[in-house]
Amino acid sequence: PPPPPPPPPHPLFFFTQTTPYELLSGLVGSEMCIRDRRYTMNSSRGIIDLRGTLRASMKRAGDDIPLKYKTIRTKPPALVALCDISGSMTRYSRMLLHFMHTLTNARSEVFTFLFGTRLTNVTRYLRNKDVDESLEKASQAVNDWSGGTRIGECLHDFNYNWARRVLSRGSIVLLISDGLDRDSGVGLSKEVDKIKRSCNRLIWLNPLLRFDQFSPRSMGVRAILPNVHEFRPVHSLNSLRELAQALGTHNFDNKSQMQGWIKKLHEIESETKNKVN
Repeated sequence: PPPPPPPPPHPLFFFTQTTPYELLSGLVGSEMCIRDRRYTMNSSRGIIDLRGTLRASMKRAGDDIPLKYKTIRTKPPALVALCDISGSMTRYSRMLLHFMHTLTNARSEVFTFLFGTRLTNVTRYLRNKDVDESLEKASQAVNDWSGGTRIGECLHDFNYNWARRVLSRGSIVLLISDGLDRDSGVGLSKEVDKIKRSCNRLIWLNPLLRFDQFSPRSMGVRAILPNVHEFRPVHSLNSLRELAQALGTHNFDNKSQMQGWIKKLHEIESETKNKVN
């Protein structure tokens, strides 16, 4: 008899193995830093360090006073990714996991959570230097690939069990989802608002923005949209490159863009009320 056909690839590997991982590696900017409250010693410039100067003068018995300087220390902000791996997001899974693997191995304090109908923390698997082994272990840890989506329930799990552990001053949260929710957005607005108030920046990355005709009509999208700082597409390497550049340069001045989306959302809500009446 003919040999059995090979098993279908795991949903995580929907993209071919020729996905340009090297390009993703080049997207991560080392300048993604925030100012810390603490200081670090500097030999020639910055603010005069009185304690350091006094200690140095005591070592010389007061013969001279060598000035010591300090500068404000910078460090990368914590970056938390909440990635939707439901059926409607399958085609983007590999690209997004590649991106998060690159970020995790390029800098500290990067945390990745996957969700469909339940929340799974895959941060430790993405710390593996081997990208294929890392993604394979992450896929094995998740039981709800390409299934339904309970966004509100999963974000409630994150807020209750993980937010205080991984969110710190200056944290940036990436919510990666198309907003299509099995529960029709029940409780979703409340949970997204909690995350927004717990971090410095909440960025929603939605692959449906690749369509010019996209409109925030689904209940999930309407629940999330008013509670985020920024709304960006995530469907290609170019969109990830623009995201990395924005994270690196702190280019978050998108108030006019968000105002446009909020205006469109109000128009849809008014239209819906008029139809009901």
